[in-house]
Amino acid sequence: MQRSQKIEFLSLCESEEEVVAMEAILADYVRSSVRQFMHANAIFHCERLCAEFPSEVNQQLLASCYLQNNQAYCAYHILKGTQMAQSRYLFALSCFKMDLLREAEAALCPANEPSSEVPNGAAGHFLLGLVYRYTDRKISAIHHFKQALSLDPLLWSAYEELCVLGAAEDAAAVFGETAAICIQNQYLHHASVLQNSQAFEEDHSVTSSKDNSADDVSPRQLKQLLSNNVREASGNCQGMAVSARSAVQPPNGGSTHLSLYTTPSPITTQYLCAAPPPLHRNALPNVSNTNSIAADSSPRSTVNSTIQAPRRKFVDEGKLRKISGRLFSDSGPRRSTRLAAEASANTGSNATSTVGNGPNNPSKYLGNSKFSSAALRSVTLRKVSNWANENFDDGMKNEVIDGCRPIIVSGALPSGDPKALDQETTMLSGVAPNTSKLLSCAGEILGLLRLFGEGYRLSCIYKCQDALEAYSKLPHKHYNTGWVLSQVGKAYFELVDYLEADRAFGLARRVSPYSLEGMDIYSTVLYHLKEDMKLSYLAQELISTDRLAPQSWCAMGNCYSLQKDHETALKNFRRAVQLDSKFAYAHTLCGHEYVALDEFDNGIKSYQTALRIDSRHYKSLYGLGMVYLRQEKFEFAEHHFRLAFHINPCSSIIMSYLGTALHALKRSNEALEMMERAISADRKNPLPMYQKANILVSLECFEKALEVLEELKEYAPRESSIYALMGIIYKRCNMHDKAMLHFGLALDLKPSATDVATIKAAMEKLHVPDEIEDSL
Repeated sequence: MQRSQKIEFLSLCESEEEVVAMEAILADYVRSSVRQFMHANAIFHCERLCAEFPSEVNQQLLASCYLQNNQAYCAYHILKGTQMAQSRYLFALSCFKMDLLREAEAALCPANEPSSEVPNGAAGHFLLGLVYRYTDRKISAIHHFKQALSLDPLLWSAYEELCVLGAAEDAAAVFGETAAICIQNQYLHHASVLQNSQAFEEDHSVTSSKDNSADDVSPRQLKQLLSNNVREASGNCQGMAVSARSAVQPPNGGSTHLSLYTTPSPITTQYLCAAPPPLHRNALPNVSNTNSIAADSSPRSTVNSTIQAPRRKFVDEGKLRKISGRLFSDSGPRRSTRLAAEASANTGSNATSTVGNGPNNPSKYLGNSKFSSAALRSVTLRKVSNWANENFDDGMKNEVIDGCRPIIVSGALPSGDPKALDQETTMLSGVAPNTSKLLSCAGEILGLLRLFGEGYRLSCIYKCQDALEAYSKLPHKHYNTGWVLSQVGKAYFELVDYLEADRAFGLARRVSPYSLEGMDIYSTVLYHLKEDMKLSYLAQELISTDRLAPQSWCAMGNCYSLQKDHETALKNFRRAVQLDSKFAYAHTLCGHEYVALDEFDNGIKSYQTALRIDSRHYKSLYGLGMVYLRQEKFEFAEHHFRLAFHINPCSSIIMSYLGTALHALKRSNEALEMMERAISADRKNPLPMYQKANILVSLECFEKALEVLEELKEYAPRESSIYALMGIIYKRCNMHDKAMLHFGLALDLKPSATDVATIKAAMEKLHVPDEIEDSL
């Protein structure tokens, strides 16, 4: 009776292994397709996987495939109502992409669980920070961005957001010694997890060697022991893989068999641009016949990325290997990557087992736990023969089987190229450095981030000259990259040095012609320089590069705006808004075009929308100030100009218009003080000097006004308004000859039609006293 029970249980185990292997093959193939950017193929096979093996973990994988394929709405419906932490993160990401910010917040921070942990660690906090930012809760957004940085000091995007919000600490403090120690501890913790998994495996192999018989155990006890082993394996491997009960679920609602595979939650790569981690599986033997290897060293069909669990005590491993061989031999010629607990002395192969993990692994913190992506790499690459042709001895029951170890899938290299395999081994493996060396490496990375961070932080608080100096300290190879050169161009743009901005952006285009970073600003630079041909060429290039990028349509809109075709320009800017509703600059450009068309109400709405997206977008505040100034609502104008001035206290233009608003409010002394500050901020800007002369004229300080205008003529010798104002001053001083001369000079410089009418009217009333002229 006992023997028949054992046979029955062994047959059950064999059938269960076949089911488990089928799920593993499908899941691994889906991930391989995603890594090779074959998203449609991945979605098709993942649907098969979910149909055959319905589980929330497999639903996560399908949702991540849809997210990779820019189909967030599909991921949204698949994950709605799911409860696992990683499911909540992916669902929140889908909601964020669909602008369902309240639902995204509810998924990350359930209302009925206020103390629950934000899923997915640093990435989860970063996503929640974005949700709070775009729902105008700045303090909460800052808190979660800082939380993300504390969990992952290399999460640059979180520091960028803090800079944009004007809440970033000095880069030296953020990327300092504390961050280096954090990176070191994370790396060392990874190594300790790997050692614990090895020790766990050895303990189970010892237990297995003591108990090779099931003669004295009932089938119920056998099944219970098996389940206990699996649960223990999942507990010891926590952080490297997520335990999954994704075996077959019977349609009748009966109990399911516990799968012996632990599968990590699928990870979206929206923020760190990393490929999904390889499948983490347990309990699949991957031991090849050493005699076959010695006889035939050519690579044959094997399985990618297999992870083995602690050996089950009562499974006939010889039969299990034969089952696995049949399954995997049908999966096509694929290269095997394996983990080895120890190198066997009698194999005669050149296999090596190494451990390595770089601190800058981009997918390191994306998983449900810190180690769910392939953060720990212990790789053995060897040539193995077809498992279907191997003859294993049923007596090899005491052999140690690797368990709970992540694998790096090497599907990108050709399976028959030994040189390629050697290169991959060198690239992915290496001996873990000692503590001091690790801390030194982390310090070098953080030292580079300090330079980047300080430059970006200074740019965001508009200390642009200091930012340029910070960027200049970067190594040559980093300075001459598209991102840095674009940031340099933006800094020069804020300094109103359009020629230098043009030069920096032009270099960025040559270095990274595929990148659209800062091209919206570059198009505005060319607009101010009136470089219509260069602007037209840039717009066409950007459209041909990416028609779905808002920067492309901003460039096209600026091109039409330069040609005074404001209606067509507005259509292009609105297209940019449609493509990215969170692109604040596109809303601001829409506002400028509405104002040019005298549609002030629509312009105000566009500016306000931009400010809802980015409360520190001072260009929209400036736009609102200009609208209210034209409508002679001087109090509103002064309010918005002052808000813009607080955000960007270095802008000579903002100071000039703030002074103009103050002068209109009869606060001339404050206005003069502001004009002096504007002149000091930018000596080359003629506007504050002209406005200062206007204020002095209103205060009847004619001599001082003429001195300012004479100086201004050196900076802007062909500006007609300067000569017209001088003509007005000479008229008031009863110096009619000089007044007529300067009015004539103003007309010769071809001013606008409105200015021509004003100048001619002043010339006609040249001999009319000011008192009488004012009464007319």
